[in-house]
Amino acid sequence: MNVYDSARIADVLAPLGYAPTDDPAAADMIILNTCHIREKAAEKVYSELGRLRPLKDRPGTRNGRVMIAVAGCVAQAEGEEILRRTPFVDIVLGPQTYHRLPEMVARAERAAGAVLDTDFPADPKFDHLPGPAAGAEGSSAFLTVQEGCDKFCTFCVVPYTRGAEYSRAVADVLREARCYASAGVREITLLGQNVNCFHGEAPGGGEWGLGRLIAEVAEIEGIERIRYTTSYPADMDDALIAAHRDVPELMPFLHLPVQSGSDRVLAAMNRRHGSDDYRRLVDRLRAARPDLALSSDFIIGFPGETDGDFRATLELVKDVEFTSAYSFKYSPRPGTPASLEDQVDDAVKSERLAELQSLLDEQQKRFNDRCIGREMTVLFDRPGRHPGQLVGRSPYMQAVHAQAPRPLLGSLQPVMITAGSANSLSGTLTDRAVA
Repeated sequence: MNVYDSARIADVLAPLGYAPTDDPAAADMIILNTCHIREKAAEKVYSELGRLRPLKDRPGTRNGRVMIAVAGCVAQAEGEEILRRTPFVDIVLGPQTYHRLPEMVARAERAAGAVLDTDFPADPKFDHLPGPAAGAEGSSAFLTVQEGCDKFCTFCVVPYTRGAEYSRAVADVLREARCYASAGVREITLLGQNVNCFHGEAPGGGEWGLGRLIAEVAEIEGIERIRYTTSYPADMDDALIAAHRDVPELMPFLHLPVQSGSDRVLAAMNRRHGSDDYRRLVDRLRAARPDLALSSDFIIGFPGETDGDFRATLELVKDVEFTSAYSFKYSPRPGTPASLEDQVDDAVKSERLAELQSLLDEQQKRFNDRCIGREMTVLFDRPGRHPGQLVGRSPYMQAVHAQAPRPLLGSLQPVMITAGSANSLSGTLTDRAVA
């Protein structure tokens, strides 16, 4: 989501004469776009601001000083504290306000004091944003279709930093997707904090769910791959499951966070599914798309988690078999209900996490080994480390390395997989590869 937001921030600032640079020391403005989902995120922001402070008074800048802004969810959660601890920051803006950034820049340029804007506007920011800048970089793009969350999982700050669930109008999403396609994008990832609750206003009235939207995006000329993330299991409806069966452009890889295999812990997390609900959903998805691979999220050491609860998580992992996963020790988030009591000892968390990750690593390696000898379509999106090598992504999001000429960058090519490791695959172009 922040990658998408950062691109749109650049689009908003372009009419003011700003363009991105990879070198902070050469910048007239530096924006930290932040995430607050993990512990110590705020401290990392303050640490980075401390490193940037010496650049503040660099001569020869556009306004006689480097403008520094903090955007995103840490800004939303800690706006006034940021200005108190780092008074050299010029702008603090939440994730729902970056369409107002030109106005904030103008105020900051007039030296009218630091600008703080962390309101939740009545009108969605998408209604005020320019279209994406022509000429998307690369062959893939993110496209936000839904923001916010109404689920209030007890470990999560998203409802407090991103606000209530909001779905963009279908026409706006399709217009943006066509813009990306015309710029050479071949793969689009539809984004949302709870993307499968999408219910956007449809052309001609009514609403479309995510399944219908995916089918329509697949009809756009040039779009050959579609993904979506992040999903909430309880919001996976029949139409979306059917899209996995009926839309070949929808990749056979799904990130479906479960968080725990213990029903007691899931209830304490305020998740709206049980472990067997999740298993049944996986069965339905794999019946619709037998080659579907799954990744997931796991929180280990949630307050009150017992050894039995942890063993239930291991059993679910064994039952489902995941291609990859993100697993973390629980970290208290300020303002969330789970922060209060029954904390699990950190040494116990570490021991459990190591055991879970060992099992997940085995499953990932096993899946990669099963790919050897298969032909896969690979979207080459970057040069490799070695001369004559390109790197791309398989339908299952694995990195694939192959000797390939540079003109194939940005294209989808058939690759025979010849070797697999824990984290990537290697292969060779087949005779059907074309520039």
